Amino acid sequence: MSEDVYDLKLERTLDAPRDLVWRAWTDPEHIKRWWAPRPYQTPECEIELRPGGKFHTRMTGPDGFDFSGTACVLEVAPGERIVWSTTMKDGYRPNEFADDGCNGFPFTAIHTFEDAGDGKTRYTATVMHANAKDRDAHAAMGFDSGWATCAEQMAEVARELAQTA
Repeated sequence: MSEDVYDLKLERTLDAPRDLVWRAWTDPEHIKRWWAPRPYQTPECEIELRPGGKFHTRMTGPDGFDFSGTACVLEVAPGERIVWSTTMKDGYRPNEFADDGCNGFPFTAIHTFEDAGDGKTRYTATVMHANAKDRDAHAAMGFDSGWATCAEQMAEVARELAQTA
């Protein structure tokens, strides 16, 4: 069986130029504005754009939801690609996992950014899981709708950046 059957994928053409979508994805102050689907928020974000760097976020919600996670940046190709994994925290140190519904499964995320013409960006997020159980748990959490909402919120931030440039 091909391992890509354990992947979840989001592909969107965002109405914003690639350089600004990249800025929205890589600046912690911008990430805080789009990382969690509204009305949830991201009051904390730290990202070190280098292999072995830290990618940390904390999300909160009106229902009392409060979750922090730290991942390891594996690859950065400026303007084109970011790869990070929850299997590790910064410095490639292994992460611990608890079956708490949010942090119960490891995954690796590959984000690509391509020019789509007319000032638009082709954004793809591929999230790789170790097995069907983890993939299904992530899907059940609302991967499709949640990540799509966040992608559009990211495009909103990028369009706002265009207005202030």
